[in-house]
Amino acid sequence: MSLLKVSGTKIVDEGGAEVILRGAGLGGWMNMENFISGYPGREFQIRHALAETIGQEKSDFFFDKFLEYFFMESDAKFFSSLGLNCIRLPFNYHHFEDDMNPRVLKESGFKHLDRVIEFCASHNIYTILDLHAAAGGQNTDWHSDHGGHIANFWVHRDFQDRTIWLWEKLAEHYKNNKWIAGYNPLNEPTDSAQTRVIDFYNRVHSAIRAIDPTHIIFFDGNTFASDFSHFGDSHKNWDNTAYSIHDYSVFGFPSHTETYVGNEQQRRRMRRSYEKKREWMDERGLCVWNGEWGPVYARKQYDGKETDTINEARYQVLKDQLEIYNKDSLSWSIWLYKDIGFQGMVYVDTETPYMALLRSFLAKKHRLAVDAWGADDTAVRSVYQPLLDHILEEVPEKYRDLYPHPVWRLSDRVTRLARNILVTEFLVKEWAEHFVDKDFDELDRIAASFKFEACQKREGLNKILTDNAKKVA
Repeated sequence: MSLLKVSGTKIVDEGGAEVILRGAGLGGWMNMENFISGYPGREFQIRHALAETIGQEKSDFFFDKFLEYFFMESDAKFFSSLGLNCIRLPFNYHHFEDDMNPRVLKESGFKHLDRVIEFCASHNIYTILDLHAAAGGQNTDWHSDHGGHIANFWVHRDFQDRTIWLWEKLAEHYKNNKWIAGYNPLNEPTDSAQTRVIDFYNRVHSAIRAIDPTHIIFFDGNTFASDFSHFGDSHKNWDNTAYSIHDYSVFGFPSHTETYVGNEQQRRRMRRSYEKKREWMDERGLCVWNGEWGPVYARKQYDGKETDTINEARYQVLKDQLEIYNKDSLSWSIWLYKDIGFQGMVYVDTETPYMALLRSFLAKKHRLAVDAWGADDTAVRSVYQPLLDHILEEVPEKYRDLYPHPVWRLSDRVTRLARNILVTEFLVKEWAEHFVDKDFDELDRIAASFKFEACQKREGLNKILTDNAKKVA
């Protein structure tokens, strides 16, 4: 065990030897996400709906057991057995602070975070603390858990002040823990002005350094960790700092109609997308970390006989991305470790109590394409096309590209608001009512569906990661 730090373009240990961090993100855990955990909408909505439906005591019990079972020592042991050495831990500010009681620390927030950090440390796994959902919403998407499509974090100073306050508390709590590789203060910011993110990074860097002068700070690029073009010479203000890209390839998602075969043209496009994201760092000799990446996968219950063919192509995307990363000795964190079957290294078995309880509801969610991530909108595309056509007819072209273009195209904005926000609001209570009349033992069994022992392993993905870990060890 050694405290890590940044040295030039590398992460090194206390003896100066390079350490390449290769691992996964624990998405869907302390920041629950709809496609990962199976609910509609945003986390704050389902927590409120479940408490309203079955009572606060039972709701608190269920979510606490969910957090406990989602990652246990058996998960850490398995993860380490693959040769991986780092887990990014996304968390939601709601665990540490209530909106109606701001700047009053909820010590309970450390309960599960400390537990998982300790499990990981006992199996030689570093962790990176990732504030995935900040007060007000630092980005325009569902995973910042603010309920809309406007990143109000950037237009209300108090949201930023509260986030600085939270990082001061976190730095105080973890400053002496050498198994923490570092802090990722803000996941995927989307600052339309491009400069407020730099101002905030200056503030949070100073606040953390006043308490913890030693841990690495990992700063995401703007516009979902893809754009550093406005960062200029800001890095000169930040010591012991690495810079995070999120390198998802369009070839790894069902919305991309071109089948990936790994020809030279496709690999060149994949490589160029990656190189463009890290261009600012490479020009200045800075350290790069790929905080998120990875394809999604087909599922037999939805994709039938095409499942294996689709997934073989996705595994080839994975292999070709790793080939690019290995040439740069890149540290990375694949998205993600565990889910209900779409992207995880391990996933909840379809015959577990949770999946059995929600089977028809999950099929309905899939058909309605109400989760934004990797959605297949085949069944409902005709419903939304007239709305898109209406906007195209009535809005002059020069007004159509609203930030965060080009990450969100016009069609993405329409479906984010109409499908992923509006329609999901009507599904939240329906999800919660599946838990009516369940006693505490039943709720415990449902939550236990997320235990490692109840999960299937995505063997193709895990073999590729293990082979890669051996190759670069």
